[in-house]
Amino acid sequence: MPPFPILESKLTPPLTRRGTVPRAALIRRLEASAATPVVTVCAPPGYGKTILLTQWAQRDPRPFLWLSIDEHDNDPAVLLTYLAVALDRRARIDPGVVGALASPGASLVQSVLPRLATALSTLADPIVVVLDDVHLLRSRECLDAVATLVDHLPEGSQMVLTSRGEPSLPLARLRAEGRLTEIGPAHLAMGAGEADALLRATGLNLPAAEIAEIAGRTEGWPMALYLVALSARAHRSDGAGIAVIGANRLLVDYLQSVVLSGLSPAEVRFLTRTAVLDRLSGPLCDALLRTSGSAEVLEALERSNLLLTPLDRHREWYRYHQLFRELLRAALERREPERVGRLLLRAAEWCERNDLPEDAVEYAMEAGDAGHAARLVLRLAFPVYHSGRLATLERWFGWFSEHDLLERYPPIAVLGAWVQAFTGRPAEVERWADAAERGSFEGCLPDGTPSIDGWLALLRAVLCRRGVQQMRTDARAALALVPAASVLRAPALMLLGISHLLAGETATADRVLAEAVDAAKDAGSPDTLVVALAERAILAMGLDAWADAEALVEQARTVLRDTHMHDYVTSIVLYAAAARVALQRGDLPAAQADLALAQRLRPQADYALPVYAVQSRLELARTYAALADVAGARTLLREVDDMLRRRPGLGVLTEQAEQMRLRLDSMRADVIGASALTAAELRLLPLLSTHHTFREIGERLSVSPHTVKSHAMSIYRKFGVSSRSEAIQRARHLGLLAA
Repeated sequence: MPPFPILESKLTPPLTRRGTVPRAALIRRLEASAATPVVTVCAPPGYGKTILLTQWAQRDPRPFLWLSIDEHDNDPAVLLTYLAVALDRRARIDPGVVGALASPGASLVQSVLPRLATALSTLADPIVVVLDDVHLLRSRECLDAVATLVDHLPEGSQMVLTSRGEPSLPLARLRAEGRLTEIGPAHLAMGAGEADALLRATGLNLPAAEIAEIAGRTEGWPMALYLVALSARAHRSDGAGIAVIGANRLLVDYLQSVVLSGLSPAEVRFLTRTAVLDRLSGPLCDALLRTSGSAEVLEALERSNLLLTPLDRHREWYRYHQLFRELLRAALERREPERVGRLLLRAAEWCERNDLPEDAVEYAMEAGDAGHAARLVLRLAFPVYHSGRLATLERWFGWFSEHDLLERYPPIAVLGAWVQAFTGRPAEVERWADAAERGSFEGCLPDGTPSIDGWLALLRAVLCRRGVQQMRTDARAALALVPAASVLRAPALMLLGISHLLAGETATADRVLAEAVDAAKDAGSPDTLVVALAERAILAMGLDAWADAEALVEQARTVLRDTHMHDYVTSIVLYAAAARVALQRGDLPAAQADLALAQRLRPQADYALPVYAVQSRLELARTYAALADVAGARTLLREVDDMLRRRPGLGVLTEQAEQMRLRLDSMRADVIGASALTAAELRLLPLLSTHHTFREIGERLSVSPHTVKSHAMSIYRKFGVSSRSEAIQRARHLGLLAA
């Protein structure tokens, strides 16, 4: 099952509205585009983009895979889940693609995207993939995923993108290659004939001259034409003397003076006040307006063609046409600005009571109710994290940061710092952790911890900013405060065990880590379970107990297979240990595969998580040294030295680094190769496989284009290649990039 509830309305084309005018000429244009893999339909709101595609889907024999994009899809885990579910429903694909969606880990991009692309490219029959409202997709990782899927479309299939503006995709390349069909406002604008058909479909009969005048003054804008028809029908039967504004002006005044004035005060109140909702249902509107009978009102509005679209066949949920909603919302904010916040809070409260907590978060944030939003986010943080939607958490936490609320809500700052650490942003970790320390909080936390002190102690332990002894003190403090049933008890035990490991107290470390393993199993904390097992394997290797180490590594691998947590940054410890175990038993291909997996995670493992970062690099350096790859081991050791300068006092890791330095000094250096890539070069490597230019990559990495070029040239040299495409091919061969 997917890691979160699937909204069926996102995967279903909107129902065709009554009175819709057939766009025959445009459909013929789309049918003629079958040889081009990508179609864009770009125009401002109200031009009938979605209606056109639903009409096309009714005529085209190919299956249409539909996804209506919204703000939540800027999390790649969410976007890829919906795409995989939609593809699975419309075509037979590799069961592993959908199986990976059950992951409680943050690995959907790595585990699902390659499989999804492969499944798409090997489909027996052509399909049409529609991404509606792509302008709402701003996440670069999500846009890169879409670009990847475009390049894997099988012959005869198409991807159709609707947007208010040109999507941030490699359209210039597709255009130059003749692989793009573009439909814009000029194509979508209605001529006099279609305008006449639209007006007649609403019961309005006008002379040809007046229709031509209306079509000309609206410049064929379908939405303006439709509003003209509504206003005429509301005010007079023949439509004579209709005044029409130009299509280049916002329609707010027109909506107020003509469309809304033709409705009863009760209807206007219903429309404007419910415009705060993304989706509408009878019970939700009843709660919002503190009334009854809203379901019947919605049905009547939908029957009247008042720009209300049902989202399901049972007509339980609806949405307003986006432009219509924007106009209604503007009217509400002009007429009753003091009411907007109250309505949003009522929506949040209803969603929370009716098992829609994530919708409740969005409404609470839009209302500016930080307390309500904080309570919901704290309750949802762990399940959302375990479902792999880190981008969703980052967006929620980012709202508190943008509103300067971190010190006011230190539990949010604690969890935010944790997320920043796991995504490789050390400067942000420091800022969020410091804000958490400065803030004050009274009361019990969602996991039952009686005060913020327990969470703060755990954060200090994982960041290990003041050495091993303080790490142990912090881990013990966390254990004393975190209740036995808390999901945080397992990581507290694990960090305590690691503190003993770093102090050289191997027997105590192994005992405490074994307790952490049991606690992680009981709490359903797979990320902690993987790390605790890997740490025990490292201890066993230190005692030359290789059979025990291999058994522990295999246990951890089983957890990864069952949860698909391959790209958790903490899993780097397992891959580093697994590579040493594989090499010890003489399985060089397995060792190289684990080395590649570890290298892919290495850029994320920085001094924000100093123990994992240093320990994994030392284990990797041992493997490279055993392979006589001195250059690779020295590259890792240089990064270790830098981290130890930033985070001194890491116990035996400092001694191990010195021992590794002496060992490497006594070895003969070999030829520089792929193993010698620096963390900065590994961070660049995935972006080389995208359509982005060096300038665009530099903007993404916050470095200059010259720096990007220098790193790229270094990668080429270490790979022994001379071009970007050859470097990508070599990286895939080595396992440093997904195939």
